[in-house]
Amino acid sequence: MVPECFSFVIQLLYFDMTSDLEGDCWLHHRIIFSVGYPFPSQGIIERDETPMEKEIALLHRADFEFSHIFYFCRKGMEAIVEDEVTQRFSSEELLSWNLLTRTNVNFHYISLRLTVVWVIGVVVRYCILLPLRVSLAAIGITSMIVGTTAVGQLPNGRVKNYLSEVVHLTCSRILVRALSGTIHYHNKENRPQKGGICVANHTSPIDAIILTNDGCYAMVGQVHGGLMGIIQRATVKACPHVWFERSEMKDRHLVTKRLREHVADKSKLPILIFPEGTCINNTSVMMFKKGSFEIGGTIYPVAIKYDPQFGDAFWNSSKYNIVSYLLRIMTSWAIVCNVWYLPPMVRKEDEDAVQFANRVRSAIARQGGLTELPWDGGLKRAKVKDTFKEEQQKNYSKMLVRNGSVGSLSAETESD
Repeated sequence: MVPECFSFVIQLLYFDMTSDLEGDCWLHHRIIFSVGYPFPSQGIIERDETPMEKEIALLHRADFEFSHIFYFCRKGMEAIVEDEVTQRFSSEELLSWNLLTRTNVNFHYISLRLTVVWVIGVVVRYCILLPLRVSLAAIGITSMIVGTTAVGQLPNGRVKNYLSEVVHLTCSRILVRALSGTIHYHNKENRPQKGGICVANHTSPIDAIILTNDGCYAMVGQVHGGLMGIIQRATVKACPHVWFERSEMKDRHLVTKRLREHVADKSKLPILIFPEGTCINNTSVMMFKKGSFEIGGTIYPVAIKYDPQFGDAFWNSSKYNIVSYLLRIMTSWAIVCNVWYLPPMVRKEDEDAVQFANRVRSAIARQGGLTELPWDGGLKRAKVKDTFKEEQQKNYSKMLVRNGSVGSLSAETESD
């Protein structure tokens, strides 16, 4: 109820702000309220999605021609001006201001009335909501450490598993309240079952809390120090989480072996994995690492879609450290998101791990209304691999060979 009321207030403020604007902003206001909905945010350039083979076919009939250069030049200039990968690692641009950080660079108008409302909002968020949320977060973290440590002293059995689930669920729900989380779960009949693998798109570290608010999972990750390390050591006593040392993470065979052993035991909680390997701004789904799909077992896809109107859940790790990120999250209005449990999926006999990963990714993207991209999320910090360049060269050479063969066959037919 609170997010809906807040949305209504934002729309009224937006109407008040745009009613004072002139020129382009007035036109923007007229378009929105005359059409009935805001027009979608477009990129800097309009791309032509015609495949390489079809576009080059318009320039020639066979063999290489210098005019082919224009195709690659245009694609290169499009990538320089606005590539489809880099923009996925920055916050999603909003059509209207949510009284938080500005995300639309096109607005430069300053309204006195709106500024007063914004100042009041800052006081509410930092002086009232933040202390309450920090208190709840401290209670949730402390309860999890103490509760899991106590449950970990019990002998293995049904009582220990039951109490462990109660502690994890209770503490996760306290942490969600600390974020003022409003989460809508859909298709609960498809929730991950024990002995399975849950895979989801990754936007933020709080993705795990969002999911554990509705069920228990065995986490997979690297061993950390500090407060995170204390939580890891406490929770692993009560629940069979899979933590790896830094040196072990580089050993793929060891990681795969331990995960397979976990999945083989149908009494253990489902494993929670984010195959993208990095946080994406919740507008798209990037390449899934194939390792998660080589383990075997049943895959339970989950699509997570946040509503940025109330607070941006995306963690831009190259710009904010974890403390700054948590401060931004706890000073937002609320964290609102939808979670869809998709039907379980099993790897087919005629597909490899990469094809299976792509099929699961497509299902998540369709359900969450996300753009599906074939690029590796590792490009967030690394350069493009030479294999990507070589693949484009191979596709072009194959096209020339194929067209050349067709051209030669046509010439022979005409001569006969």
